[in-house]
Amino acid sequence: MFENVAQYQQDFLIETGATVYMVVLTAIIAGILGLITGVLLILTREGGLMEHRPLYWILDKLVNIFRSIPFVILLALISPVTRAIIGTTIGNRAAIVPLVFGTVPFYARQVENALAEVDGGIIEAAIAMGDAPKDVIFGVYLKEGLPAIIRASAMTVISLIGLTAMAGAVGAGGLGNLAITKGYNRLQDDVTLVATVIILLLVFVAQGIFNLWEKKVSH
Repeated sequence: MFENVAQYQQDFLIETGATVYMVVLTAIIAGILGLITGVLLILTREGGLMEHRPLYWILDKLVNIFRSIPFVILLALISPVTRAIIGTTIGNRAAIVPLVFGTVPFYARQVENALAEVDGGIIEAAIAMGDAPKDVIFGVYLKEGLPAIIRASAMTVISLIGLTAMAGAVGAGGLGNLAITKGYNRLQDDVTLVATVIILLLVFVAQGIFNLWEKKVSH
C-alpha cells in the first residue's frame, strides 16, 4: 500500500529535517522581529504608553499590507530581496526570507492583540508607582501578557508550518516539495498522504509544546 513511501524513505528524512529547519529558524527570527513590532504597536497606539501616531500609522499600515498579500504572491514579490540576501531564490535557506516577511506581520498583530488584553489598571498602577517605560514593558506588559503571547506564538508556528509546505511547492524544499514533486506530479498518492500526515504530526507536536508552556507559566 505504501510501496512508493518505502522507496523514498531517505527523502522523507531529509525533507522532514528541511521543514523543521525552516520552521525553527523562521520562528526565531520572525519571533524576535514580530515581538518588537507588536510591542511598538501597543506602545505607540492612541492612548498608549508612548503614544506616537505617525509611527503607529506606518507600522499599522505595513502590517496590514503584508498580511493581506497571499504568500504565493509574496514569494515572487520579494524574490529580488531574497536573491540579494541569499544569492538564490531556490532552496531551504532562500525560503527563510519570504517566510520571515510573511510571518512577522501576522505575529506582530497577534502580539499587539495579546498585550491589549493586559489589565489597564495594573499598567496605571505601575506608572503611578514611578516605573520607567522599560519596567512597564518587561514587568507588566510582557509578564502579564505572557500566556496570551504563548497562545499567539502557537497559532503563528502552526501557520508557519503551513507556509513552509506552500514554499516547498515552489522549490523551497521540505515536505511540501516532496508531496508535490514526487507525490502529486507522479501520481503517487501514498507519498502525498504520508507527507501530509508528517506535517500534521509536526503541528500536533508544536501545539503540545506550547500548551505545556502555557500551563507552566499560568500556574
